[in-house]
Amino acid sequence: MSERAVDQHSGWRTRKGFTFILPPQPGTTLSLIHSFALLKIMKKILFVLPVLCLLQSCKEELIEKPKAVAVETFYNTASEVEAAVNAAYAQLRAVNGITGQLGAQLEAYTDYSYGRGSYQVLSDFQGLNSTNIPRTDDGWRLFYLSIRNANLVIQNAPKGASISKADVTKYVAEAKYLRAFAYFWLVRNWGGVPIRTEAQLNEPNVKRNTADEVYTLILSDLKEAEANLPDKGAQVGRATKWAAKAALAEVYFTRNQYAEARDKADEIIKSGAFSLVPVTTATEFDTKIFGPTVVTSTEEIWYLKETRQNDQGMYLAMFAHHPGSKLHGAGGFYAHYSDTQTNPVIKSWDDKDLRKSAFWYSWDIGLGKTSILCKKFSDPIAATSTGAGNDFPVYRYADILLLYAEAASRAGNGPTAAAVEALNQVHRRAYGKAPVTASDVDFKLADYTATTFSDLVLRERGYETQYEAKRWLDLKRLGTPKLKEIIKAATGKDVADKHLFWPIPVSELNYNTAIVPTDQNPGY
Repeated sequence: MSERAVDQHSGWRTRKGFTFILPPQPGTTLSLIHSFALLKIMKKILFVLPVLCLLQSCKEELIEKPKAVAVETFYNTASEVEAAVNAAYAQLRAVNGITGQLGAQLEAYTDYSYGRGSYQVLSDFQGLNSTNIPRTDDGWRLFYLSIRNANLVIQNAPKGASISKADVTKYVAEAKYLRAFAYFWLVRNWGGVPIRTEAQLNEPNVKRNTADEVYTLILSDLKEAEANLPDKGAQVGRATKWAAKAALAEVYFTRNQYAEARDKADEIIKSGAFSLVPVTTATEFDTKIFGPTVVTSTEEIWYLKETRQNDQGMYLAMFAHHPGSKLHGAGGFYAHYSDTQTNPVIKSWDDKDLRKSAFWYSWDIGLGKTSILCKKFSDPIAATSTGAGNDFPVYRYADILLLYAEAASRAGNGPTAAAVEALNQVHRRAYGKAPVTASDVDFKLADYTATTFSDLVLRERGYETQYEAKRWLDLKRLGTPKLKEIIKAATGKDVADKHLFWPIPVSELNYNTAIVPTDQNPGY
C-alpha cells in the first residue's frame, strides 16, 4: 500500500489505510490557503478565483464567507461526513498524544523501565513537575479536540440532505466510538472530567463530572458503536464492530466487571476473525507485527495508523532509541532505559523468550554496560523525529487473549482450561512455537490458583504489551495497594497518591467557570 505525500497547508492527511481532510470547525478562522483547499473539496461550494483575489480586499471575503457556508453545508454527503469523522482520528494520532509524548510519560511509570532526562522525575513516582505538566495539558487538549470533532458529526450528520440513513447511522456510530475512546483515556488518567457532548457543543462552562458518569457515557457510546459499526472497515484503520467489542472488554476489565470483560473478549476469540501472527525468530516481531512497513496483520483489531511523514508518524519510537544505534532515522532521545541486572522484571525474564531480544538491545548510555533500550518500534529510515512509520497498537489479538485469560480466572475464582489456553497461545508464540498447538512451554492448569494465575497473566501482559502505553493503566486497575507493591518491588520507589492522576490544566480552571479550584486533583 503506497503512502502519498502530505500537504501540510491544505488540511490533507494521508495514512496507511485512508486519506482524509480536516473539515471546517466553528469558531475558527481559516487561512486563505486552507479556505481555498476546502473550496476545491466541497462540491457544493464553487467559486471562480480571478487574479484580483490575491488582493487584501478580496482576501477577507475568501476567509470569512467560505467559513460560514462550509460549517452549515459540509455534512451533506457521505464523503463529507466521512472527512469530518476522520478529523476526530487526527487528534488521537497527534505527536503529543498517546503515540508520542503521553505514551512516553506512561512508559516512564512502568516496572520494567526508567525515565531519563526530563522523564527521570516520572520514575520517582512523586507526581509531575513544571516540565511534564504542559505535556499532559496538551494531551487533555487533544482528547477534547477529538471529542469536539466527534460531537460535530453526531450533531450534524443526521441533518445531511444527500446522505443515506444507513451512512448516517454508521458514521455517527464511528464518531461515538472515537468519543468514547477519548473519554476512556481522560477518565483513567485524570479521573472525573467535564462531559461535553453534542448537546453542550458551544457551552464553555461545564462542570466536572464523576468518573462513574463518564463511564456511563463511554459504555453507552460503545454499545451503540458495537451495534452499528461494520464487521470490516472500508479502509484499514477505521473503527469496526470488533474494535468496539475490544474497547468494551477493556472498559469492563478496568471497572473490575470481569464476567462482562470475559464474555466480550470471548466474542472476539470465537468469531475467528483474528489470529496471532506466527513467528520463529525475534526479527519477525519487527518484520511481521510491529515494523514500519507492516500495513496490517491478522492480529490487528484497531491501530492508530501512522506514516513516514513529519508530524504524521509515531513519535514514541524516537524516545526509545540512542542515535548511535541507527534504529531511528532521525536519531533518538533514549528517554527511557532498563537494566539487565538491576531491574527485576528484565533480570527474571527468560532469555529464550524471543520478545526479550526482539524488544530490547544493549547500549551503554553512561550508566554501565548492563543498560538496555527498547527497540520494539524502530524505523531506521524515518526522516524526522515525528515520522516513524510504525502503527500504534490500541487493540490487538494478543491483548484480547491475555485479557480473556485474566478476566475468566477472576470471574470464576480460578483459572479455567480456556483461560490457560488463551494465555498459552501468546506464550507459545513468544517462544517461536505455533500459537494454537500444544508445546513444551505450556503452562498447566493444575499448577495455578486464582492468585498465582492472575499474577502469571499480569507478568505475561507486562512482557507482551511493552511500549503500548498499557502497563501503568493495567497496574492502576488492580488497585492502589497492588500498584504500589509492584512498583516498590521493581524500582524501590514509593508511589505518591498525587501520582495516580494528572492535574487538570490551569487553562481549564481559568476559563471554565463551572469548575472551581477544589475540583483540581489532589497534590496540584
